[in-house]
Amino acid sequence: MIYAANFKTNHTRQSTREYLGKLQAKLLLELNPNDKIYIFPPLTALDEYSSSDFTVGVQNAYPVEKGAFTGEVGLEQLAEFNINTILIGHSERRDILGESQEQIAKKFAFFKEQGFKIIYCIGESLEIREQGIESVMEHLISQFDGIDTTYENFMVAYEPIWAIGTGRTASVEEITQTHNELKKVVDRPLLYGGSVKGANIAQISAIENVNGVLVGGASLNPESFLELVLH
Repeated sequence: MIYAANFKTNHTRQSTREYLGKLQAKLLLELNPNDKIYIFPPLTALDEYSSSDFTVGVQNAYPVEKGAFTGEVGLEQLAEFNINTILIGHSERRDILGESQEQIAKKFAFFKEQGFKIIYCIGESLEIREQGIESVMEHLISQFDGIDTTYENFMVAYEPIWAIGTGRTASVEEITQTHNELKKVVDRPLLYGGSVKGANIAQISAIENVNGVLVGGASLNPESFLELVLH
């Protein structure tokens, strides 16, 4: 299984270091060697973190080495911390910050050329979900426009927007059906995200074609994230 923790706009450099210390102390003893863990702290919390038990990535970056792009970070800044893993396409960047599919595809292509490990996020609104699986798949497939799905160093995170931070999780049937359909479109590891927590991780991880989870709120506390990883 793959476990990815997205801190979003939470944690500082100090609290992230404390978090990772607690994580490593526990994982050193109990982590399944076949499991992989990714941690995505906010940009200001990046530091020289190194561990064989987890990989630290970045939630966002601009597709450039360096330049006149106020408020952004590029490869030069990421290289200082040996970052080569990135989240791209998260619904909050699409819907709140207005990233278009064209911009997302440009970002994907740039970081693909740099050999980054990419977790590529897709998802649909409740309105689309209620129209049925055909509408859902049409929308999800449109989010692969301009994306090189043959790139070997990426995985897909399916996050129904209506289940992110709401406490509502997609049903086993909804996740199973969607992941099975996605597997026909893109043969990459598939993560599920959307109110994943200790109470439902065993059920979610047992679903066919669920290769891992992308966790938001339940990842902010090391104890609750460890509950998922070591379930």
